[in-house]
Amino acid sequence: MDPAIVEKIQQRLDDLRIVERVAVPLAVESGSRAWGFPSPDSDYDCRFIYIRRSADYLSPWRKRDVIETPLDEIFDVNGWDLGKALQLLLKGNAVVIEWLTSPIGYRRDQEFADAFLALARETVDRERIAYHYLHLGERHRRAYFSDDKNVRRKKLFYALRPAAALRWLRLYPNERIAPMQFQELMAQCDPPADVAAIVETLLAEKSRSSEMGTGPVDPVLAAFIDAEFASARNSLRPTERRIEREAIERAEAFFLAALRRHAPDGVM
Repeated sequence: MDPAIVEKIQQRLDDLRIVERVAVPLAVESGSRAWGFPSPDSDYDCRFIYIRRSADYLSPWRKRDVIETPLDEIFDVNGWDLGKALQLLLKGNAVVIEWLTSPIGYRRDQEFADAFLALARETVDRERIAYHYLHLGERHRRAYFSDDKNVRRKKLFYALRPAAALRWLRLYPNERIAPMQFQELMAQCDPPADVAAIVETLLAEKSRSSEMGTGPVDPVLAAFIDAEFASARNSLRPTERRIEREAIERAEAFFLAALRRHAPDGVM
């Protein structure tokens, strides 16, 4: 982490707090740096959760639930309104969980973060989370590589990580939140030795070079990824059922408590 760039990210967060009139109780690094496999030239993916003034939530003219800052080769800084984050969490969007478990923080109100993560552990539907990883992984599998072509090797991680998360969820049926850090995730999902060796080589290569080059997909790795996707497709049930009312009520209670504590205009 370049201290000068971290300082500039902090400045962006300070500026948007003033311009947008929001509180930012959580701002973290997402993407390859937080996952544990950055390249030497990886950009900085700062993601944050914000809370507006209480009056903004009462207006019939609601403001956008996303704040974006200018994107360039170094900075990718944007965030979600707390209400949006809660809704997506209960719908099974694992992105929110990854923000809550990121090891790299720019702003972190610990009480807020701990309470939010506890809510996630107790209310998220693990099958919805599994569907998230399945759809994400299969989309990257289709978009970035096929077995009969040379592919950009660093893109393998974008299918490999969802496959490992699905394997982890299968092996730990009583857990809901897979490890954020990729090396920890791979270790806990206990892949075959040949897969582990290939992944270790890819990680070492990615840490040394900004461009890993292209090459054919290793059939052992492709078989591992496809087997996990197939297993998930065969075992998951449809997720058209409604979100449980208890989960919604707990999310609403968390939202109101966070608003009382963090809204820029003080106590609601």
